[in-house]
Parts: sequence; C-alpha cells; structure tokens
Amino acid sequence: MALTYQQSKLVRDTIPALREHGEKITTIFYRNMLRDHPELNNYFNSVNQKNGRQPRALTAVILNFASNINHISELIPKFERMCNKHCSLGIQPEHYEIVGKYLIMAFTEVLGPAMTPQTHQAWEKAYWLLAKMLIGREQQMYRDFESWNSWRKFKIDRVVPETEDIFSFYLVPQDGKKLPKFFPGQYVSIRVNGPEGYLQSRQYSLSEAWKEDYYRITVKRDEGARYSNSVSQSYFHPGVVSNMLIDSMPAGSIVDVSHPAGEFFLDTNNLSNVPLVLISAGVGVSPMVAIVNTVQQIQPNRQVSWIHGSRHTVPFEEHVTHLRRTNTNFHTNIFKTHLASNDIVGVNYNYDFRMDLAKVKPEDLHLTHGGTEYFICGPEQFMMEMSDYLKSQGVLASRVHFELFSTGDLAFKHP
Repeated sequence: MALTYQQSKLVRDTIPALREHGEKITTIFYRNMLRDHPELNNYFNSVNQKNGRQPRALTAVILNFASNINHISELIPKFERMCNKHCSLGIQPEHYEIVGKYLIMAFTEVLGPAMTPQTHQAWEKAYWLLAKMLIGREQQMYRDFESWNSWRKFKIDRVVPETEDIFSFYLVPQDGKKLPKFFPGQYVSIRVNGPEGYLQSRQYSLSEAWKEDYYRITVKRDEGARYSNSVSQSYFHPGVVSNMLIDSMPAGSIVDVSHPAGEFFLDTNNLSNVPLVLISAGVGVSPMVAIVNTVQQIQPNRQVSWIHGSRHTVPFEEHVTHLRRTNTNFHTNIFKTHLASNDIVGVNYNYDFRMDLAKVKPEDLHLTHGGTEYFICGPEQFMMEMSDYLKSQGVLASRVHFELFSTGDLAFKHP
C-alpha cells in the first residue's frame, strides 16, 4: 500500500537530517546489526565495510528511494542492479526483516525527538514498500535460475596467467551437469572462506562465451589503495578474495559459485546489426572478451570496435590479435602508457599514452550511426570520463552501458 500524502511528507522532511548524518547512520546500523547477527558477515564485503563504500551505498539507496517515492520509475535501473547482486549472493526475504529493523533503529538514534511515532510508522511503511519491490523481483530471478538458486561447487580446472597480475580461472562444476547459458557481460559470485573466519563473496565477469562444461573468470591482483610520500609507499585495504584466488587456490581447489547474473550484457535474445563499441581498461577487458567471442560465433559480420587501455601487457593479446587478423569487421585501438622494448606501433598497440577517445578515428567510434551500442568497463573514474566524452559527442545515455558491481552510482558530470 502506498504512503499517504502526510506520511510522504513526514519521510521527506527527515531526509536532509539523515543525509547530513549518513556516516553516523551507517556506523550505528552495521555495528548493531552485525553485533546481534554476526552470521551476516558471510554476506558483506569486508573490504568495502572497512573503506566505508558499502555502508554509504546502502544509505544512498534508501534515501534516494525516499526522495523519489512518487517517481520510483527513475530508480528501476538501480533496483535491477541491486536485485542481480542480491541474487548472486543468495539474499532471502528474511534478511530484509533484519536490515529493516536495524536501519530504522539507526534512523531513530540519529533523529532523536524528530522521530515521532507517526514518522517512525511512515519510515517503516516506506522501507517495506521498497523491500517488497526488491523481494518480488528477486523471487522472480530465483525462479528463472531454476534448480541452481544457491551456491554450487566448482573445481578450478586450470589457472592461466594473462598478464603479470591478471589470471584466468577455468571453473568446472563438480556435479558434471551442463551449465546454463548466460548473456555475455554477466558475472558470477565466487565464495571462499575469508581470513577473518567468515565467508567472503566477490563478483567476477565471465570472460568467455558460453560453454556447457566450464565457465571462465579473469581476476586481477588487488593491491588496495596506494598511499605514497617522499619516503615510502604503502597500500590500504588490499583485495581479499582476488588475492586469495591468485595466491592460494591453484588448480584442483574448490570454490562456491553462484548462478550467472547482472544487468550489464549483450542481449543475445534480441540481436541487431548495429555496431558495437567496447571500451575497457585493465581487467575490464573480461566481459568484453565474452561479448566479442559470442558475436564472433553468432554474428561474425557485425561491426565490432574494441578500444582498450593498459599500462603494460594487454590481457588476451594473442587472442585479440588473431581475431583482428581473421575478421575484417573487428577493429581495435590499444592505448599503452608503459611500452616494452618489443612493442611495435600498429601491431600490438596504437597509442603510447592514456586512453583518449578524441584520438580514435571517428569511424571506429561509429558516432554517426544513431544506433551504435557502447559497453564500458574499467575503474569508475575511467568509466565516468569515457561516458562524458560520448555524451559530449551526442551519444544518448540509453545507448551507453556500464559494468558496476556496487549498488552506488557513478557521479557523472552531465545529467
């Protein structure tokens, strides 16, 4: 049931104060909830908990929903991303009960006397309005997953280095059953036992077109945020699962894997012949390889332009070079910031500086085609810059797709 006008007003009137104390809210919320329900540590990213990203994302989602409670259609893409993430982690309706209880408790502590019984009731109603929307969509997704709606045991069949710090893991299901198809660009969650005694899950894009007997993910070592001064440099909050996979889980190791999910993908159920432009940096190449390989199999005549930025070695370099030489519809533009002695311009790179789409030939960006689809994957600042350039060239936002594993948003300069 929708909120009454008075309840909507009560909720909206508290939002400025809640935004002002967002950090305090998340601190109170997670402290109390994880104290009383330590088992929920199995669902939360411990690194994002420490750097504050996950708590901020949750608060932002709730307050954005409350601010737009009469215009929620604008938030549907964000909700879809949340639901995909939740289903990849095995979130269930009972978890919403717990989250709602402790979130409203945190709001109450921050608002003090302003949280009257009427305001409390309004916020309870607003929260469950959102929760029921998400639960309904997630239940639909779980039904689509059919029998694989929880974790499934996979063996790491082999590990292949793609660069000095990027590795591909070939995952084979222990039950030997045929693997379901997925849309190229989607991800799986990988769950392992974390160093602090709790299970830890991370999302990794599938980096190969669908195969019935294995999935492939490609993982980059995560050193964490770098801090340096004139004397030394150090790293804060290094990756847990990625580094554990690379350092401690060789071929033969067993991991838990979720059903493929994610709203960033090439829709192979509704194919068109419009050009594809894939823009990536670093390990952001992973979903792009899955997209390219799929298109090569089912639409070899489709125009595909791949633009990639690397510091040193380009992941999947031999494979990409082979595709370029054997298919005249596949074009590449490679940017490198650190050249090796054997790098040859026009052979394994095109530009020896940081990616700049303005340097790419217009025909490789397909800017004059009104239907071109753009897929961008890489660090968030990179995606923001690439999107800003495309928008400045008149590309509609609806034709630009991003890979975001968080529930937050990119802070684009353009509306």
